[in-house]
Amino acid sequence: MLKPQDVVVLLKLAIPGSPDSYLELAHELGISGSEVHAAVRRAHKAGLLNISTFRPKRAALLEFLVHGLKYVFPGERGGSTRGLPTTFAAPPLKQHFLSKPLVGISARRVQVWPDPEGEVRGDELKPLYRSVPKAAKNDPKLYELLVLVDAIRAGGARERHLAEEELTKRLGDA
Repeated sequence: MLKPQDVVVLLKLAIPGSPDSYLELAHELGISGSEVHAAVRRAHKAGLLNISTFRPKRAALLEFLVHGLKYVFPGERGGSTRGLPTTFAAPPLKQHFLSKPLVGISARRVQVWPDPEGEVRGDELKPLYRSVPKAAKNDPKLYELLVLVDAIRAGGARERHLAEEELTKRLGDA
């Protein structure tokens, strides 16, 4: 059975040039090496990872993200908090929904991952895994993939549609 951190590991591995060692992945994702190893095992067993190349099976991963993720790991909302923007309030979807920068404004409808260092106030969207805010700050490409995944997990119809298109561009080739 897949766990949320498995999706985070798969997304990181889908990025060209991502580390190919458990320890490097663990460090960059803010999770333990044993968690990374277990995530790789589960992803391989689920048919989402090619163990010999240590890379996701992109078509299978895309299919899972678009059609299954929101049912397995639905978005959970919380109260108002300070954090890191996600869904429509962060790149690459932000350009389609927001015309003003978010820093310094109160944005109640904006969804954020709780982060004490966050510059945006909004409604909490519990991250896919607890280390997501840290991992996203360390890697802008991973941040964008996680935002797209959140749009599928918790977004409205327009957000989901745009996220599916963007994920298809990013994961559908290669």
